[in-house]
Amino acid sequence: MLKRLLKGFGLLATFVVIAATLTMFFNGRGAAQQGTPENVVAGVFTFNPLQVALLQWYPANLTTSFAVGVGPSEMAFDGANIWVTNTGVDNSNSGSRVTKLRANDGTVLGSFAAGAAPAGAAFDGASIWVTDYAGNMATKLRASDGDVLGTFPTGGGPGFVVFDGANIWTSNSLTGNVTKLRASDGAVLGTFAVGSNPSGMAFDGANIWVGNVNGNSVTKLRASDGAVLGTFAVGAYPYDVAFDGTNIWVTNFMSNNVTKLRASDGAALGTFTVGNGPYGLAFDGAHIWVANSGGNNVTKLRAHDGTVLGTFAVGSYPRGVAFDGANIWVANHNSNTVSKL
Repeated sequence: MLKRLLKGFGLLATFVVIAATLTMFFNGRGAAQQGTPENVVAGVFTFNPLQVALLQWYPANLTTSFAVGVGPSEMAFDGANIWVTNTGVDNSNSGSRVTKLRANDGTVLGSFAAGAAPAGAAFDGASIWVTDYAGNMATKLRASDGDVLGTFPTGGGPGFVVFDGANIWTSNSLTGNVTKLRASDGAVLGTFAVGSNPSGMAFDGANIWVGNVNGNSVTKLRASDGAVLGTFAVGAYPYDVAFDGTNIWVTNFMSNNVTKLRASDGAALGTFTVGNGPYGLAFDGAHIWVANSGGNNVTKLRAHDGTVLGTFAVGSYPRGVAFDGANIWVANHNSNTVSKL
């Protein structure tokens, strides 16, 4: 028994020594190689054994992109695939299709009709919902094969879309409201006024948060009945919204920063500078990734405190951002591609 214990202790001690050695080696090596990697705009990076074990010792994949349709804008992940809305040339909302790519290798699995001007996309667990900006509708596609299961009326100029676990919400930029649809059958459950030119949305588990572009604010609605629980000031031209499990993050397009709000009460917890023209954003479980449309790059911030951990080059005019559980995807509107980081 004693021999077994000593042997086990010896193995544990050996493992600890090896782990410490690897940590010092890779941290030291990272410090020694702090020169900015190609396509990395800025950042300070170190390595650790876990990153190496996962074959991700680099700060972000900077070489992988895939062709999609014309004017890719927003994206949704369905658990295995990335869906991309293609809005057309020069923000003309003249696109008519969405592209489905296999997330593990970027293979295009199909291109599907989705109204006159597909804009936003969301996954409800079985289907992809796509807002049709020109048609004032939302299209429901079966995720397995892209078949259209129905089209349902919204307000004017629906742009973004989010799923709350049972219902679909669309932000209607031309009518200053949001529409709530039952995901199972598309029935309209309500239309609720928010601010001027509503844009990006996020669900925090109980409430819907909506960015009001022309109001420099976000509105918080109770998802169960659409009651407005508060309107909170943010930066100039708030475009997209994300939830990190505790807080709400908002991109301020004209302020070149993001605002962090406490979801429980809307208190402002900080404003953090990013790149030029921040557009879409996503949370990866630990970090906030922001697409800077005017800088052709994305900024990675630590969600805990807003520290900028790096800025990485992508395609031209990046807009939407999505996380697939392992990688960040960025829609490059003017390059007609998506980047996988």
